[in-house]
This record gives sequence, C-alpha cells and structure tokens, in this order.
Amino acid sequence: MYAIIETGGKQVRVEVDSKVFIEKIEAEVGAEVTFDKVVMIGGEKTVFGTPYVDGAKVIAKVEKQGKTKKILVFKYKSKANYRRLQGHRQPYTCVTVTAINA
Repeated sequence: MYAIIETGGKQVRVEVDSKVFIEKIEAEVGAEVTFDKVVMIGGEKTVFGTPYVDGAKVIAKVEKQGKTKKILVFKYKSKANYRRLQGHRQPYTCVTVTAINA
C-alpha cells in the first residue's frame, strides 16, 4: 500500500517504513507528524481525491532536520565588471512513515 501526499508545495509518494526527505517543517526530532493532504492511495484498490482523499492520513516520525549540500549561485555580466557569488543550503526534514490510514 502506498500514498501520495502533498507537503511543501510538492507531491511525494510514500510507503510504510520508507524514509522521505521533504521541505523543512517545524517539528522536533522524534516527534510524530500527521499529513492530511493525501492526494491518492494505491494498493489493491486505488482511491483518488478531489483534490484530497476524505479521512485519509499519513503518520510519520521525524528522524532528523538538516541542510543539503551547498550550491553556488554566480551572477556575471560581461564587459561590466559585475560579479556576484552567493551560496545556498536548502533546509530539509527527514521523516519515516509509520502508518497510512485510509
């Protein structure tokens, strides 16, 4: 059984006991998080939401909070002596799905 949830403006396919990296959410490590924006539930019987499945929830446990590897943003304009270098590290939350309630 799997589900597609919406979190952080993105849709993520999750299964029970799967580790998922999502956009940062405000939760402590070890806390339980509930996602009620379930777009689809698949398995023996597939259920699509309009836009969300009524009464469906995905329960997950927060494993860690962190930041991704640094990416460099370099702006350059030729013949104008214009150069800007900026780094960015996107924060994320790693969760482990414990249950899918349909």
